[in-house]
Amino acid sequence: MIVVFDGQCLLCNGWVQFLLKHDKQGIFRFAAIQGEVGGKLLADAGLRIEGLQTMLLVDGQRSWQHTDAILRVLCALGWPWRMTAVIRLIPAALRDALYRMIARNRYHWFGKSEQCMRPEPAVAERFLD
Repeated sequence: MIVVFDGQCLLCNGWVQFLLKHDKQGIFRFAAIQGEVGGKLLADAGLRIEGLQTMLLVDGQRSWQHTDAILRVLCALGWPWRMTAVIRLIPAALRDALYRMIARNRYHWFGKSEQCMRPEPAVAERFLD
Protein backbone atom coordinates (compact mmCIF):
# COMPACT_ATOMS: atom_id res chain seq x y z
CA MET A 1 0.00 0.00 0.00
CA ILE A 2 1.21 3.47 -0.84
CA VAL A 3 0.47 6.55 1.24
CA VAL A 4 0.59 9.69 -0.92
CA PHE A 5 1.17 12.70 1.32
CA ASP A 6 2.09 16.39 1.20
CA GLY A 7 5.85 16.36 1.76
CA GLN A 8 5.90 20.02 2.82
CA CYS A 9 3.09 19.77 5.39
CA LEU A 10 4.40 19.28 8.93
CA LEU A 11 1.18 17.52 10.00
CA CYS A 12 1.51 15.12 7.08
CA ASN A 13 5.17 14.52 7.88
CA GLY A 14 4.18 13.73 11.46
CA TRP A 15 1.66 11.20 10.12
CA VAL A 16 4.38 9.54 8.04
CA GLN A 17 6.69 9.41 11.09
CA PHE A 18 3.85 7.83 13.10
CA LEU A 19 3.38 5.19 10.40
CA LEU A 20 7.10 4.46 10.19
CA LYS A 21 7.14 3.89 13.95
CA HIS A 22 4.04 1.70 14.14
CA ASP A 23 4.16 -0.18 10.83
CA LYS A 24 6.20 -3.08 12.18
CA GLN A 25 5.54 -5.26 9.11
CA GLY A 26 6.60 -2.61 6.59
CA ILE A 27 3.22 -2.64 4.83
CA PHE A 28 3.33 0.97 3.74
CA ARG A 29 5.43 2.78 1.18
CA PHE A 30 5.33 6.55 0.78
CA ALA A 31 5.20 9.05 -2.07
CA ALA A 32 5.14 12.82 -1.65
CA ILE A 33 2.67 14.69 -3.84
CA GLN A 34 5.58 16.88 -4.93
CA GLY A 35 7.41 13.89 -6.43
CA GLU A 36 6.98 12.17 -9.77
CA VAL A 37 5.43 8.98 -8.37
CA GLY A 38 3.11 10.86 -6.01
CA GLY A 39 1.98 13.19 -8.78
CA LYS A 40 1.22 10.25 -11.08
CA LEU A 41 -0.75 8.43 -8.38
CA LEU A 42 -2.79 11.58 -7.76
CA ALA A 43 -3.48 11.97 -11.47
CA ASP A 44 -4.48 8.30 -11.75
CA ALA A 45 -7.00 8.91 -8.93
CA GLY A 46 -8.35 12.00 -10.72
CA LEU A 47 -6.83 14.46 -8.23
CA ARG A 48 -4.76 17.60 -8.78
CA ILE A 49 -1.97 18.86 -6.52
CA GLU A 50 -3.28 22.43 -6.54
CA GLY A 51 -5.63 22.86 -3.59
CA LEU A 52 -5.34 19.21 -2.59
CA GLN A 53 -7.05 18.58 0.73
CA THR A 54 -6.64 14.86 1.19
CA MET A 55 -4.18 12.11 1.81
CA LEU A 56 -4.42 9.32 -0.76
CA LEU A 57 -4.03 5.62 -0.01
CA VAL A 58 -3.36 3.42 -3.03
CA ASP A 59 -3.52 -0.37 -3.02
CA GLY A 60 -3.14 -1.80 -6.50
CA GLN A 61 -5.88 -0.32 -8.68
CA ARG A 62 -7.96 0.92 -5.72
CA SER A 63 -7.56 4.17 -3.84
CA TRP A 64 -9.13 5.91 -0.86
CA GLN A 65 -9.20 9.50 0.34
CA HIS A 66 -10.04 11.51 3.45
CA THR A 67 -11.11 9.56 6.55
CA ASP A 68 -11.59 6.32 4.60
CA ALA A 69 -7.86 6.40 3.80
CA ILE A 70 -6.87 7.12 7.40
CA LEU A 71 -9.12 4.41 8.83
CA ARG A 72 -7.84 1.82 6.33
CA VAL A 73 -4.26 2.69 7.26
CA LEU A 74 -4.95 2.46 10.98
CA CYS A 75 -6.78 -0.86 10.62
CA ALA A 76 -3.86 -2.27 8.60
CA LEU A 77 -1.54 -1.46 11.53
CA GLY A 78 -3.39 -4.05 13.63
CA TRP A 79 -4.08 -3.92 17.34
CA PRO A 80 -4.77 -1.45 19.01
CA TRP A 81 -5.16 0.84 15.98
CA ARG A 82 -7.77 -1.45 14.45
CA MET A 83 -10.20 -0.27 17.14
CA THR A 84 -10.53 3.03 15.26
CA ALA A 85 -12.83 1.18 12.83
CA VAL A 86 -15.72 2.14 15.12
CA ILE A 87 -15.33 5.68 13.73
CA ARG A 88 -16.94 4.31 10.56
CA LEU A 89 -20.23 4.45 12.48
CA ILE A 90 -20.07 8.23 12.02
CA PRO A 91 -21.40 9.15 8.58
CA ALA A 92 -18.61 9.80 6.08
CA ALA A 93 -20.00 13.24 5.26
CA LEU A 94 -19.45 14.36 8.87
CA ARG A 95 -16.05 12.67 9.22
CA ASP A 96 -14.81 14.10 5.93
CA ALA A 97 -16.10 17.61 6.69
CA LEU A 98 -13.88 17.67 9.80
CA TYR A 99 -11.01 16.18 7.81
CA ARG A 100 -11.32 18.86 5.09
CA MET A 101 -11.43 21.64 7.69
CA ILE A 102 -8.15 20.40 9.19
CA ALA A 103 -6.64 19.90 5.72
CA ARG A 104 -7.55 23.46 4.65
CA ASN A 105 -5.83 24.88 7.73
CA ARG A 106 -2.93 22.43 8.03
CA TYR A 107 -0.19 24.89 7.04
CA HIS A 108 -1.55 27.61 9.31
CA TRP A 109 -2.00 25.34 12.34
CA PHE A 110 0.92 22.93 11.96
CA GLY A 111 3.37 24.69 9.65
CA LYS A 112 4.93 24.16 6.26
CA SER A 113 8.46 23.26 5.26
CA GLU A 114 10.04 24.89 2.22
CA GLN A 115 11.31 21.50 1.07
CA CYS A 116 9.99 17.97 1.20
CA MET A 117 10.79 15.66 4.07
CA ARG A 118 14.06 13.73 3.74
CA PRO A 119 13.72 10.17 5.06
CA GLU A 120 16.33 8.66 7.36
CA PRO A 121 18.65 6.21 5.55
CA ALA A 122 17.21 3.28 7.51
CA VAL A 123 13.76 3.81 5.94
CA ALA A 124 14.68 5.49 2.64
CA GLU A 125 13.82 2.37 0.60
CA ARG A 126 10.16 2.78 1.67
CA PHE A 127 9.96 6.16 -0.10
CA LEU A 128 9.20 6.02 -3.82
CA ASP A 129 10.61 9.45 -4.73
